[in-house]
Amino acid sequence: MRFQRSTKEHSMFKHILVPVDGSPTSLLAVGKAAGLAKAFGSAVTAIYVIDPYPFTGVGTDFAYGQAQYLSAATAEANEALAQTRKQFEDAGVSITTTVIEGHAVQQGILETASAVGADLIVMGSHGRRGLEKLVLGSVTQRVLAAVHLPVLVVRD
Repeated sequence: MRFQRSTKEHSMFKHILVPVDGSPTSLLAVGKAAGLAKAFGSAVTAIYVIDPYPFTGVGTDFAYGQAQYLSAATAEANEALAQTRKQFEDAGVSITTTVIEGHAVQQGILETASAVGADLIVMGSHGRRGLEKLVLGSVTQRVLAAVHLPVLVVRD
């Protein structure tokens, strides 16, 4: 007698988190995540993290600038998530998308990974080197330093 395992029950990755930022590298990561999700029957959550207070200011101009920023950032987030959703749907994989607000992008990623029970994060890295990397830092580096689950880094 032969027993068959359900791929969904014994999937290597049950829930994949895909942080996106709308960049070409981010879309490469989306493609990899879609392939993995299809192969393993994984649930997928894609997020875009917006820092609600990227700058500080004083006076009435600050409040106006803040509203303008949030409006533009939300539009950018929605566009990136729409592209992400389309790539997953084209691959035949269902996906949940959401915009997260967080003062530190990596913190938003880590908190969401925990909240959704992700067992894999798939994200892009822009591959900056040298002084540029040192000065700008890297969200991917910060996630790798703090996370306690596998991360697939897709480079451009």
